[in-house]
Parts: sequence; structure tokens; C-alpha cells
Amino acid sequence: MPPSPITRRDFMLRTSVLAAAPLTAGLLNTALAAEVSTPVAPKQAPPRPPKTTYPHPFLTPADKFEDVSRGNPKPFTLTGDALVQARLTPETWRLQIVADPTVDEIVKLPASITRSLTLADGTALDLAALMELGRKHGVKFLKAMQCLNIATPLGQGLWEGVPLREVLRLCGRMTNVRRIYYWGFHNNDPKQRFQSSLSYTAAMETPPGELPAFLAYRLNGAPIPLERGGPVRMVIPWSHGFKSIKWLQQIVLTNDFKANDTYAIANNDPESHLKTAAYLDEVSGKIPVGQPVFVSGLAIAGWSGLQRVEYWLRPANGQPGELSEDDPAWQNAQWTECRLDDAPTDWSHIFPAGVSAREVLGFNPVTGQPATWPLRYSMVSWSASIRGLAPGRYEVRARAVDLNGYAQPEPRPMLKTGRNAIQTRRFEVG
Repeated sequence: MPPSPITRRDFMLRTSVLAAAPLTAGLLNTALAAEVSTPVAPKQAPPRPPKTTYPHPFLTPADKFEDVSRGNPKPFTLTGDALVQARLTPETWRLQIVADPTVDEIVKLPASITRSLTLADGTALDLAALMELGRKHGVKFLKAMQCLNIATPLGQGLWEGVPLREVLRLCGRMTNVRRIYYWGFHNNDPKQRFQSSLSYTAAMETPPGELPAFLAYRLNGAPIPLERGGPVRMVIPWSHGFKSIKWLQQIVLTNDFKANDTYAIANNDPESHLKTAAYLDEVSGKIPVGQPVFVSGLAIAGWSGLQRVEYWLRPANGQPGELSEDDPAWQNAQWTECRLDDAPTDWSHIFPAGVSAREVLGFNPVTGQPATWPLRYSMVSWSASIRGLAPGRYEVRARAVDLNGYAQPEPRPMLKTGRNAIQTRRFEVG
């Protein structure tokens, strides 16, 4: 019988792994490797274009993030007494932390804590107390925000706050706690509630070099504005934005073993990690003959890190349309490596006044330089110049390759884990 056709997903996975054999030895068996010849290595990246041609600010101003807030009305639109009643001013913000008493035929024992923090007895955590905790345990780090169901990043900021584990320790001894449920203000309407959850382990334990789940109260050196989820929001570095709940006001410690995320209920993967992915800027529609074609964009270094960004240029024959997953063109694609922005040498011109790179997680505390580049969970600019194109119509695609050698959209191409499609731009030379 003839061999089964190789799908685009299979081909991209196999060629990416083969091209990065030192990183992925053992991932493919001999029979699988024999099905596909070793691909041509990415061509050498073209000369770096002038810096001014890809103006992506390293820190997104708070008012320039793309907004995907929920609520009717949206909480950040409240004013006056409504804002006070919602406890969304710095003076009125409070966080309650309680144990879930629920038991059932599976959950035999309820979660318990030594000390609850509630509005009823006046012990709920206020902003002053949280910031005082930050004097000893505060953290700062860079994170790109990306929604699971949106095809482009929302922005990137320097977030500052207190690790979730340090806040939970205010409750004393905890028993029978499996998950941490949390949600923010959404008009005190249960139907509008947007909630998320973490395992106890993810909340309490952070491997060396990793970034913790934390309660943020500053963005880019200033208080987090209402539109960005202030006065306090949860920030989960390794995840899509649905875990980084805005207007945080409630934490429930539970022995329930299920995720209760709003996104899980909507048939998404509630444990999905931020994906490594490349995003394309717009390309000028008509480019004169003899002029270089400049392509650029942003890439997120997700859970698996970022090794490189590549582009694929091909003639755009006939009517423009997306290539199907099984189109033979994927098997003959020639990917060319792009230039990644170098790490800045002087971070004092990037970080807010008074913030030293030495105190930002992910940076060397002695040299003030990134421990790795690109920084995981953050964005980096990439670019390439394409020269010598004959008159005609073209289309260009870009993809990221992670540190395991997997090329976008692998290793998690399913929409339940977040959009990760390869973007396309079309242009004409003439």
C-alpha cells in the first residue's frame, strides 16, 4: 500500500525537530525520521535594517494595551459612589480569603485555614497592608499579556506586586487545600463573574529561575489603572490572560479537585501555557521594484522559550487564500531566519525611574542583564529585509521555533489551548 500522505502539522513537527536534532534527540524514532529528508537549514538572515523601522516599544504604556475587559457595565467605567461601593478605589479595595466548606461524595473533607480574612470581621486585606508585605517580599518582572482567543498580543508591561504564596501565608496553617479559586469584581452579578484557579502547588512552589503567581499593584512603575485591572489584579506569568484576573477581590481555598475557570466552562484548556509564537506587522501593499521589502513583527517567548523566528516568501498566484493544513506547499517551504532584537545594554532608559534591572526577576542581580534572551513570557521584536524581488504578487508568512525545536503552531496547535496560527501578509512589487 502507498504511504499515508503527510499532513502539514506532521511535516512541520518533523522537519522542525530534525533541524534541531541536538535539542530533540530521541523525540523521533528511526522509522519516522526516514519518512522525511533533512530539510534545508534556514538561510542566513539579511542585514539588520535601521532600528527606526520597527518601532515596538519594549514597555506598552498602560493606556495602549488592547482592552478585552468583560462586564456590563465594564468595571473600569464606574465613577463616583459606584466606584467606592465596588471597592475599586485604592482606599476602599479589600481582598477576602476564606476556606471552602463544601464536601460531597468525592471531596470527603473540607479545606480549612487558621485565619480567614473577611469584610465581616474587618480583617480583609487592604492595599496598604499588601504594599507593606511588598516591602519584604515584593517582585518585579516583565510579562506579555495575550488572550487565549485573540490572534495578537495585548501588550507588555513591567508588573510589580507580592507573590500569591506570601499572601496565602497570612492565613496560617492550611489543610485539605487542593486548588486556589479567585475572582474579581464584576458588578456583584454571579452571571457576570469571571473566575480562575490554580493548583495549590502552582501557587505555593516556584522553581529557581521561574516567575511566581502574584498579586500586582503597579504597572510600569505606576499604580495599575482601573482599565488594566487595578487597584490589584492577579498576574500569572506562564499563562494566557484569563488567569490574570482583573479587579481581584476574592480568594477561596478549596479541596475541590476541579478547575473552575470561566474559560474551562467555555470549553477551553484552563491549564494552557503561554505559547511561543511570531506575529507579523502590516506590510506595505505596493512596493517599487528595486526597493527592499521590510517585514517585521513581535514574538512571544512562551513556556518553551524562543530559539528563532523564520519567514517564508512565495508568489501569490491567483486569488489570495489560506493554505490548507495538508497543502503540499508546506512540504517545500523554504524558511529564512530573521533577526531578533538584541537585548538593550542600558535598561535605565527602558524601565521606569527608580527601577533597576538588578531587581527584576529574570535579570542577573549583579550585572543587571537578562539571564536569558529573549526573556520567557515577554516579547521581542524581529525583522528581515528581502531584496531583489521581481515584479509580481507575493505573500510572506512568519513562524517561531521554540527551544525544543518545535515550529509554530506546534507543539499545541489546538484552539482550546490558544490561537497559534501562522500569520500571512500579501504585497505587490511593481
